[in-house]
Amino acid sequence: MQKAITVKYQSDKNNNVDELNQLLQEGWKVVSQSPVGLVPSISSLVILEKN
Repeated sequence: MQKAITVKYQSDKNNNVDELNQLLQEGWKVVSQSPVGLVPSISSLVILEKN
């Protein structure tokens, strides 16, 4: 099973990195990552996989 999420990081208080960390704790593994977006909002398309 695969899942794609966009991880957004604008500042320490304005991001969703916790969502990615939660998925990793649940056993999901990063298959690929690609940067997207422009400064000041930095985003990354992250493809996750879980067996």
